[in-house]
Amino acid sequence: MLNALTLAVVVLAGAVLIWPRVARARLWRATVTPLASIIGSGFLVLGPILGVSYGGYAPLVMIGLCAVAYLFGSAIRFNIADIERSPDPSRLIRGLETTASAVLAFAFIVSVAYYLNLFGAFGVSLTALDDAFHANLLTSAVFLLILFTGMTRGFAALERLEQVSVGLKLAIIAGLFFGLVVHFGEVTGQGALHFDPPQVTGWAGITLMAGLIVTVQGFETSRYLGGTYDAALRIRSMRLAQWLSTAIYCLYIVLLVYGFDFDPGRVDETAIIDVMQVVAPILPLLLVVAALSAQFSAAIADTSGSGGLIAELTKGVISERLAYAVLVGIGLVLTWVANIFEIISYASRAFALYYAIQAIIAALRAWRLGRSAKAMVFGCLAVLGCTVALIGTPVE
Repeated sequence: MLNALTLAVVVLAGAVLIWPRVARARLWRATVTPLASIIGSGFLVLGPILGVSYGGYAPLVMIGLCAVAYLFGSAIRFNIADIERSPDPSRLIRGLETTASAVLAFAFIVSVAYYLNLFGAFGVSLTALDDAFHANLLTSAVFLLILFTGMTRGFAALERLEQVSVGLKLAIIAGLFFGLVVHFGEVTGQGALHFDPPQVTGWAGITLMAGLIVTVQGFETSRYLGGTYDAALRIRSMRLAQWLSTAIYCLYIVLLVYGFDFDPGRVDETAIIDVMQVVAPILPLLLVVAALSAQFSAAIADTSGSGGLIAELTKGVISERLAYAVLVGIGLVLTWVANIFEIISYASRAFALYYAIQAIIAALRAWRLGRSAKAMVFGCLAVLGCTVALIGTPVE
């Protein structure tokens, strides 16, 4: 019965998302790119990591991660608005923008490798080929598929694939939440809710949290969609994407952490599949589909963003299509030589540095406009971003 009800929820949610009034809404289309990247940044892998590492305090850590991300998003939104008002910045700000773009280009390259390595791990998780070698083979194949699509059809084709992927992912998340709510209710009725002690505390807990920033990043892609959407819509859609992702993440962590008992010795990128088997037999399969959809859509979002970013950074010397080739080449190397949790940490630190530079730019713009209080807030954010970039550590 639970299987049938879960599937019904997935179908209903999917029907709402493909409803023309929703699918064609300009605000929703502008929200899809940042939302795809945020949700795909670690929705499924993050639950077991937080549950094991922080125990019953995991929801507070999740709220903290989302709050930090929202504050960094506010700096980028301020910059988007100020660029619209003052398109001719000072030489200092132009130099900082160039530096930020270079840092973000590197962060995109690492993050796409992260997304697609998760794709590979989940793709083979329910098969007889569930090992690192075959996961890397699948990851490499998807890298080449994205390269072929980007080189032959460009951003428009990638965006259409992304919209379909996001709709599928959100529909499955709705079904997942239904199953989690039912399980949570059963556990509550039995008086068996869990509040596990944290395994990571103190400074180690802070540095691990810093190393997980990449799991809530993705909102910055709105900054580079100026050729498609105006500034007001990009600001509004970025804010909406962050609020939606925060609600999804926090509800997910609450239902997961208090409803399940995690094994401290079983923390890997596909641990969530084992946990969900006790809820409904269909959930592991749906989770694999959701993971594939999430990582694919996030990889498309960052690949699309990186193409425009590198073209902008090089003033067209490197085209978007050539940028795709560079990204895929580096991503393939990372796939075969790096550990997934190391990739997460590297990406988190790169994004934190990018956010720090954007916060510096926002502080300078605010100071120029005579808004000293905002300038001070953005200055503090810059210090926070630099600190995160220095101290972030991977999951052990």
